[in-house]
Parts: sequence; structure tokens; C-alpha cells
Amino acid sequence: MNLLAALVANPYAAVLSSVAALSYAALAWAHRRMTALQVRVVLGVAWLLHLLTVAHGLLGDPVRFGFAPALSITAWLLLTVYLVESRLYPQLQARWPLAALGALAVLMALLFPGTPYPALRSPWLPLHWALGIASYGLIGAAVVHAMLMQRAERAMRTGAASETSMPLLMLERLTFRFVGAGFALLTATLVAGALFAEAFRQAWVWDHKTVFSVLSWATTGVLLWGRWRLGWRGRIAVRMLYLAAGFLLLGYVGSRFVIEVVLQRT
Repeated sequence: MNLLAALVANPYAAVLSSVAALSYAALAWAHRRMTALQVRVVLGVAWLLHLLTVAHGLLGDPVRFGFAPALSITAWLLLTVYLVESRLYPQLQARWPLAALGALAVLMALLFPGTPYPALRSPWLPLHWALGIASYGLIGAAVVHAMLMQRAERAMRTGAASETSMPLLMLERLTFRFVGAGFALLTATLVAGALFAEAFRQAWVWDHKTVFSVLSWATTGVLLWGRWRLGWRGRIAVRMLYLAAGFLLLGYVGSRFVIEVVLQRT
């Protein structure tokens, strides 16, 4: 679907998405020239408009869901985490990358609104979706903190760190808190998926989505075990986290991208 077709097919969602994307883009481009209050206002407006676009897709008739809506919700969750954390830790600086991610995610969800679901096959399906996307959001938040941790470590080594920078150990603790929470939700997602299959008396299907999700779950579990028993930190921990996040991204989002965009099937 091209942008013009998206505008014609759903003008309300198109307007919301366009304004949200422009707000994010303005923040990513001009955040250095804005005051702290202006940044909060623009980010808050973009966040709210983004939420409305997500709600429009999930509460519409019919419900639509796919790889781009999943990415859009994940980006919104990341921004929600940032909005909360930035109030607790003003040193946390990740505005323009998250704003750019939000703009891209909103536009992708507009262009690729996903598969329509006129009737949900099971009450387990929304729970499965919710748990899966929440795990995406928490693992994504862990990845963002790991990137900030690497940046802080490089700044310390080069002597470029300032007194107002986020402490490295604090970033490390926050990273692993998100990893642990993401692992718990990913476990719940896989359990809900098994119950969803059982409700229809279906066998567990080892498709691409399941294989990559299980690989992500196993990698995250090994990372947490290594952190607990072997004291893993630094590069080895960050690389394990990136690997787990890559597997997770290839799970639902990767498989649905191939189906919806490459194969053009629903």
C-alpha cells in the first residue's frame, strides 16, 4: 500500500499518523534548540497521538494487526518507558533516536496496517498479543539502555563523561531489570501460545515465529543465568542481549513481514 492509498482508505488514521510522525520528526530535528518544557510538550503530544493511532487499529472494526502495528506499539511502549524514566533520571538522554523511531513506526503502521480479524478465534488471542508486545517493549527498553551503557562506557574511557551523565552502574542495573521483566513476559507469551493451540486441539507448531521466539527466550535465559552465576557484564552481556533481541524481532515481526510484504499474503 502506498501513502496515497493509505490516505484514501482511512483518512482519520492518516491524519493522526501524519501529525504524530511530524511531531516526532520535529523533536528529532530541533530538540537541541528547544527548552526542556518545549521538548516535554512536543513529545507528550506526539506520544498521545501515537496512542490514538494504536487504539484506532486495535479497537476498529475489524481489528487489524501485523508486523507494522506490532512495531508501532513497541515504539510507543519504549517512549512510555522513556517518559517515565526521564522524570526519575533527568540525565537519561535518548530523545532524538526514540523520536525518530516513533516517526518511522507510525508511518509504517499507516502503510502496512496488518491483517483484518473480523472475529477473534479465541479469547486467548488478545492476551497472547498483549503479552508478546509487552515483552517486545521491555526487551527493546533493555536494548536502548544497553546502547546508552555502551555510550557511557566509551565516554568514560575517552574522558568525555560529564558530571551530569547517567552513572554506568545505574544504567547496567536498569538494563538487567528490563531483561528480567522481558524474560518473564516472554515466558508468559509462550505459555499463552501453547494454551491458545490447546484451546483448538492443535499441536504446537514449530514455525519460524515459534522457533525464533524460543531461541530468544533461551538466549535471554542464558544471559540472566550468566549474569547471576558468572557475573557477566560489559561486552559479552550486551552482545547476548542484542542476539536475544534479534531473535525476538525475527519471530513475529520478521515472519509477518515476509508474509505481508514479500509474499503479499494475509
